[in-house]
Amino acid sequence: MPELRLDLWRETESGRASLINLSENHTYRVDGPHGPVILRVHRPGYQNATSIASELAWIEALARDTDLPVVRPLPGRDGELLQELEPGRYAVLFAFASGTEPQAGEIALFRTIGGFAAKTHLHIQSWSRPATFTRPTWSAANMLAPDGLWGNWRDAPGVDAERATLDAVSARLHETLAAYGQTADRFGLIHADMRLANLLVDGPRVTLLDFDDCGFGWFMYDLASALSFIETSPDVPALQAAWLDGYTAIRPLSGADRDVIPAMVLLRRMVLLAWISTHGETRLAQSQAPHFASGTAQLGRRWLSQL
Repeated sequence: MPELRLDLWRETESGRASLINLSENHTYRVDGPHGPVILRVHRPGYQNATSIASELAWIEALARDTDLPVVRPLPGRDGELLQELEPGRYAVLFAFASGTEPQAGEIALFRTIGGFAAKTHLHIQSWSRPATFTRPTWSAANMLAPDGLWGNWRDAPGVDAERATLDAVSARLHETLAAYGQTADRFGLIHADMRLANLLVDGPRVTLLDFDDCGFGWFMYDLASALSFIETSPDVPALQAAWLDGYTAIRPLSGADRDVIPAMVLLRRMVLLAWISTHGETRLAQSQAPHFASGTAQLGRRWLSQL
């Protein structure tokens, strides 16, 4: 467990920290003298200081330039948003946002997420990024290669039994996404993990959380991310339709954008396989590991048969 150094922020000094989530990062609720706040301690080696600062710059720009309800980072005693707890171990404090994580299958929220995604995609079309801005690129190569951003999908539990199908899916994804291309109308800065687990719902207010995976990728990958871990559910067509309704009410999509959605869903499944292979210590990975490779292969066979 990392040393939290609660003295670095006025809001947390003399506070009591409790772990509320372990995924890429350790996330704590800290009950301090002025009320609760949220402390995110970054996973070592995943994002460096410049990359985290770039994430925070985008969050602040979205809060300033749009009506998106995003989390608000809080500066430390030294005035900086990014704090170093120990060499190479970074932390960011966020203002507390009330609400609860929604349940899977809430169609209306997928319409909300679609609208959120469209607003972020519109924003980056005109936003002038800081000169030092740097974030990962969620390309097919960076996700599907053995040294992919989230690991090697080939090492995930259950892959060996489905290897031929998954190899065919990977090869076809490279071809399909190369043909789709990376023009500015379809590829840019994205949240990359805009799913229900990264929302807080408090009555009519929905707050968007966790930009930790934001980077440069296909806009339609944000739709695939919204369907993470539920891609085989019979509710997917209705959820996808709601997302598209919310999105196109704000930003139009081309026929090619719609046609590429099945490929994006499979790309996300493949990168989640890689994530499971490197995050076996998390409850989410443990719950998904027994069946995720077989489910991905099932989706892959259906997709390949329709091409």
